[in-house]
Amino acid sequence: MSAFFTSVAGVRMPKIIYGTAWKRAQTERFVTLAIRHGFRGVDTACQPKHYDEAGVGAALAASGLPRQDLYVQTKFTPAGGQDPDRLPYDPKAPLAEQVAQSFAASLRNLQTSYVDCLLIHSPLPNSEQTLQAWRAIEAIVDAGAIRQAGISNCYSLAEFKELYRSVRIKPAVLQNRFHAETAYDRGLRAFCRQEHIVYQSFWTLTANPQVLAHPTIVAAAAAHGREPAQILFRYLTQRGVVPLTGTRSDAHMREDLSIFDFELTVGECAATDRIFTD
Repeated sequence: MSAFFTSVAGVRMPKIIYGTAWKRAQTERFVTLAIRHGFRGVDTACQPKHYDEAGVGAALAASGLPRQDLYVQTKFTPAGGQDPDRLPYDPKAPLAEQVAQSFAASLRNLQTSYVDCLLIHSPLPNSEQTLQAWRAIEAIVDAGAIRQAGISNCYSLAEFKELYRSVRIKPAVLQNRFHAETAYDRGLRAFCRQEHIVYQSFWTLTANPQVLAHPTIVAAAAAHGREPAQILFRYLTQRGVVPLTGTRSDAHMREDLSIFDFELTVGECAATDRIFTD
């Protein structure tokens, strides 16, 4: 079973991605370990408050892997989500210039000439500003330095549809927290399936202890000789979701990558569906 697929934008993407938030000075070490175990997709952001993007770049460079074998995804973080003392761009510059400056910093940090995906880290204060940022990203896509684009932390179906309708280069990725408070983004995920947009989940395990303890998940784990976390990740990948995992555990990295060594049955998937719809 393949651990990769090709997005609607023609980009080869792993079905599970290593997330690098909150690792600070340990970022390079953990990304190096993840790549050594077999992760080929890495998610980061040009947001020094929560990410060490340069640490990611150091690990990618040290891996010795050809650039085309790695899926590298980063983000433009609006000023409201940044540490004002460590902004990677001039907050007084026009928004399009902020995006360009942030992206240039990402290329330097990641030691690459392009990224496979650039996300807007969250919608901006109003839809016109979000569109301005998106148009700046479109210009970079046109220049060949971004292969596909998307947005993160967008939980309004109406807002996401408006963005989709209003832009020339359509979002290829939506990355959101996956949790009960947003009803697991059922409407957004349905729209993503309809338009062949990749839905990426984060906070997938941390936010869902009740799901991991659910009898359906526990029974499937026992049947396959796996851990509940592996069952949830495998279920999501079989439903077209790309989960992020930020584990620091050597054992959990191996477990996360081994989810493609087995497949849930149609009945197991249907039973798991009910956890998220009941």
